[in-house]
Amino acid sequence: MERNLKLRKFVYWTPRVLGVLFVLFVSIFAFDVFSEDYTVTETAVALLIHLVPSYLLIAALWIAWKREVVGGIIYIFLGLFYIWMVTPDANIYAILFISGPAFLLGGLFLLNKLLKSGT
Repeated sequence: MERNLKLRKFVYWTPRVLGVLFVLFVSIFAFDVFSEDYTVTETAVALLIHLVPSYLLIAALWIAWKREVVGGIIYIFLGLFYIWMVTPDANIYAILFISGPAFLLGGLFLLNKLLKSGT
């Protein structure tokens, strides 16, 4: 009984913590706008645009926190969408480092819901 509770807590918190870390990881890539020769206004606009993937991941995490199945499906969709967007140009490592965590998070949220409904 105690082991089952620990597993359920682990499966509950792991995708949530990893989701926050994933948002921070993806957000780091937006800071490349500061290496360009933009004005302050152009830099602000470019930063907001470069953070769009982070906004999508924050929305997915917020949804998944409340509704694991819907959020899990959204994460899997975002992983597939990224593959579709970059397939002609990206190498396998870029795909693995972005889509891989999205698939993992989607699977963990779905697993959490499965464990909750099984008890």
